Amino acid sequence: MSPKNKLDLIIESALLVAQTPLTLQELANLFDIDKPSKNQIKQSIDTLNKSYVNRSFEIIQVASGYRIQVKNGYEEWLVKLDKQSTTRYSKAFLETLVIIAYKQPVTRGDIEGIRGVSVNPQIIRNMIEYEWVKVVGHKDTPGKPELLATTKKFLDYFNMQSIKELPQVDEITE
Repeated sequence: MSPKNKLDLIIESALLVAQTPLTLQELANLFDIDKPSKNQIKQSIDTLNKSYVNRSFEIIQVASGYRIQVKNGYEEWLVKLDKQSTTRYSKAFLETLVIIAYKQPVTRGDIEGIRGVSVNPQIIRNMIEYEWVKVVGHKDTPGKPELLATTKKFLDYFNMQSIKELPQVDEITE
């Protein structure tokens, strides 16, 4: 087995068993000797993806690293494997999440001002529990309200590398 092929297989197997996305550094740290460069690992990922062109899965990069996932288009069949009911998010939950994503960092008061109604504290607690939102500081106003922002887990869940990948507001209204 060539060293290049061995690198591909090691990266592939690591990504298959990893519970969370792996960074280039984490992949490089798998090797004690002959540690590959980050560029070599990226080339290996490209090689693997080229070999997956006629497969149902691919390696993608999200905010916290690389992961193997099923390509789009197989949801109709795969949803039948999930015996639990699909998570449904309330309109209030989704509106609050969108405001945080687009206006971050933002306070609960800011969210209420935009939505025009009060925010149930449980909604924000749930977002923090999912690790989609975190407190990133406090606003320098009376009461020092918490400033909320999205996390890498939020980006990972929605297959984004950066918050800049959110659709532009004018795209959404169309």
